[in-house]
Amino acid sequence: MSAFETIMDNAQQPKTGSSTGLMGSERANHASPSPTAPLSVIILSFNEETNLPACLDSLGGLRCSVFVLDSFSTDKTPQIAQARGVSFHQHAFENYAVQRNWSQRNLPILTPWMLHLDADERLTPELVSEINSLMENPPPNIDGYLFRKRTIFMGKWIRHGGHYPSYHLRLFRLGSGRCEDRLYDQHFIVDGPVKRLHNDYLDIVASSLSNWTLRHARWAQMEAREMLATRGNGRQVEPDFMGTPIERRRWLRNSYGRGPLFVRAFLYGCYRYFFRLGFLDGKEGLIFHLLQGFWFRFLVDSLIFEQARTRE
Repeated sequence: MSAFETIMDNAQQPKTGSSTGLMGSERANHASPSPTAPLSVIILSFNEETNLPACLDSLGGLRCSVFVLDSFSTDKTPQIAQARGVSFHQHAFENYAVQRNWSQRNLPILTPWMLHLDADERLTPELVSEINSLMENPPPNIDGYLFRKRTIFMGKWIRHGGHYPSYHLRLFRLGSGRCEDRLYDQHFIVDGPVKRLHNDYLDIVASSLSNWTLRHARWAQMEAREMLATRGNGRQVEPDFMGTPIERRRWLRNSYGRGPLFVRAFLYGCYRYFFRLGFLDGKEGLIFHLLQGFWFRFLVDSLIFEQARTRE
């Protein structure tokens, strides 16, 4: 077993296994969804006893039904969810895209709108108010809404390095959207027109630095596999420099992927930290931009290089 495989085995990751439907891989819910709420919030979790309470607290005041889809946590996540009275379900984890799309097809959602979150994400009070106002009379010609993400790393808001504002599609009409089939950096795709909301949601990306690096080691392997794939599976975000923020980011990512191994990671790290002013984020920013903007990308290239040598 290689050193990297040892790291991967030790990393916290959802329980894997084949899906056998509601009878085998999903346990019954412990609360009934409200048929009168305008939207349902779906939260993915795995061993999130530290993050889940704050995530649920951030939904206070939001007129919604809440579903927690858990990947067979071994900590107190199930007890926390059940004590909060949310609709709790468990389903074996394959990857994020499969899990998100499974939730839309199989959870007892009774609302016309759905909102996707992870357990380490939070809605701000301003965003809760904005969503409530929107749901009172949603425009009939808009099918999805982009949220502006505010990354919090080691307790600090990462404002620079091209990391803010960053938009992600999280709210859309039932039946009009799905998660694209990618191993890493998945986005939701909506069939109709989308629009941006004005307020932020929070992404708490480092409950501890050790967990953060272990997760990124696992994600680096997924990204390497994705970049080595000759073609994507199913519908994916269309790269378009002049399109939505997500389409523009995918265009830039594809352009990055055509650069030379290792050199592109070095140039991207320098671009973020110096040219996009990442150094203004202080010591926390130094750690974040160096690890996420260079180390992670260098690890992806190293895994691609390793696979190429194996094939020779």
